[in-house]
Amino acid sequence: MRSILETSKTINVEVVYALPQAQDLVRLALPEGSTVQQAVAASGLLRKHPEIDPEKAKLGIFGKLSKADAPLRDRDRVEIYRPLLADPKEVRKKRAEDAKKGAKAGA
Repeated sequence: MRSILETSKTINVEVVYALPQAQDLVRLALPEGSTVQQAVAASGLLRKHPEIDPEKAKLGIFGKLSKADAPLRDRDRVEIYRPLLADPKEVRKKRAEDAKKGAKAGA
């Protein structure tokens, strides 16, 4: 008779948190059926980076937003995203306005 450890499969995943200067990457072996949230908790990155708010942090798998309860597959890369400092739409709008003002001044 096989034990539970022999019959349960594991998956290998990476959990990454990128900072402006560097990235923090943790490789894990988890039980098959583990979720994004479980991988983040097991990584230890929440303890290492207390600025991460687990309730508000956006999470993804290979650059696509994902829900915390999404199941993982072998070799997935879980990403913890930092909050944006500026809204990209507002930045583009301001840049367009500045360019328009510059064109008027040069005319």
